[in-house]
Amino acid sequence: RAMDLLLNLLEWSRSQSGTMEFNPQNIDILSLIHQVTEMSNDTARQKSITISTELTDNAIVFADIDMIKVLLRNLISNAIKFTNPGGEIVVSVEQEQKNWKISVKDNGVGIKKDAIDRLFRIDSNYKTSGTNDEKGTGLGLLLCKEFVEKHRGKIWVESEIAKGSIFSFTIPFTTALPL
Repeated sequence: RAMDLLLNLLEWSRSQSGTMEFNPQNIDILSLIHQVTEMSNDTARQKSITISTELTDNAIVFADIDMIKVLLRNLISNAIKFTNPGGEIVVSVEQEQKNWKISVKDNGVGIKKDAIDRLFRIDSNYKTSGTNDEKGTGLGLLLCKEFVEKHRGKIWVESEIAKGSIFSFTIPFTTALPL
């Protein structure tokens, strides 16, 4: 958790100071999802949470690989944090109009409707503890929003108390040469 906080602070400061370069390239988002979910499995296993995927056959995006890793890491980390032991997280990719829609769904504690509007705002300072009293700063979701917008995408959440949340974001299809 300390490492995640440190990485988020570093990425956020680089982003805000303009020293983080935006280097989009053709990437296989499916491979990247597998990498990040594999890295998250140890933390999930500590809470007996399973992470599964629902992926298409081929999804190439023109994106900054480091930013997308941060996005996925933060969304999966949050899903683990707010899912009860024995729960499940599903990471999915689907085609939606001219975009790829990537979603991280959990069957965790959910988010109150009045809190959803405050999640992606720097001026709201919304924080809550995880199911094992894990702490957070709210910085991760701010980074996610900023990185998604840099890719001309959108990010949103659907949630229901005691049933879980689905954090989704879009990235436009690639227009660069195939891998």
